[in-house]
Amino acid sequence: MSIMLETKGLTKKYKHQTALNNVSIQVEKGSVYGLLGPNGAGKSTLLKLITRMIPKSSGSIFFEGHELNTNDLLKIGAIIETPAIYLNLTAYENLEVLTTLLNIDKSRINEVLSLVGLENNSKKIAKEFSLGMKQRLGIAMALIGSPSLLILDEPTNGLDPLGIQELRELIKSLAGQGITIILSSHILSEVWQVADRIGIINKGHLSYEGENHTDSNTLEALFMEIIKKDVSNDD
Repeated sequence: MSIMLETKGLTKKYKHQTALNNVSIQVEKGSVYGLLGPNGAGKSTLLKLITRMIPKSSGSIFFEGHELNTNDLLKIGAIIETPAIYLNLTAYENLEVLTTLLNIDKSRINEVLSLVGLENNSKKIAKEFSLGMKQRLGIAMALIGSPSLLILDEPTNGLDPLGIQELRELIKSLAGQGITIILSSHILSEVWQVADRIGIINKGHLSYEGENHTDSNTLEALFMEIIKKDVSNDD
């Protein structure tokens, strides 16, 4: 088993709150890791720590066997919360901005547009995109640097059933090309259909981690058992 990313005892404390408490996860190379939890459970905090959007309070993050450093961030593509899209630019122009900033050959633009199924909408202004197309453009932006790890935080939020299905197939396609993916969601059925391994976070701590060998009903029962147990422990 080759580990792409690992956290050990990762903790984030604010003045009057512990947002993440001693979280240790392992993400295998070439896999889809499903990060489940209710809204406000700490999923986004964990992903922001991994991408260094916020500083950790304690603990360690390892990437490909060594402690995560600034250069490693070039190998990580991420959408956390919402894609940072320039709405008045076309899909192509949004990606062109990134190729200039990151000194990437512009030939990569058409590659990623094709990868996410936007090759026929490259000249369309982003503000005219549906929510699903904006998510696809956001993923294209995250892929522009040819990352080995892709982080998607609640990517199905606001999508209609067709958009969710299309995004699910895109995630499977990317995973099939060897890209390691961390997928955060509070929707159990979506994670169950694509994840190889599952971690369940609730109230800032990792309550469960294991292979996704269950069916959807079993996963739902496990999830609810964990949430109810955490509630009873608070009483």
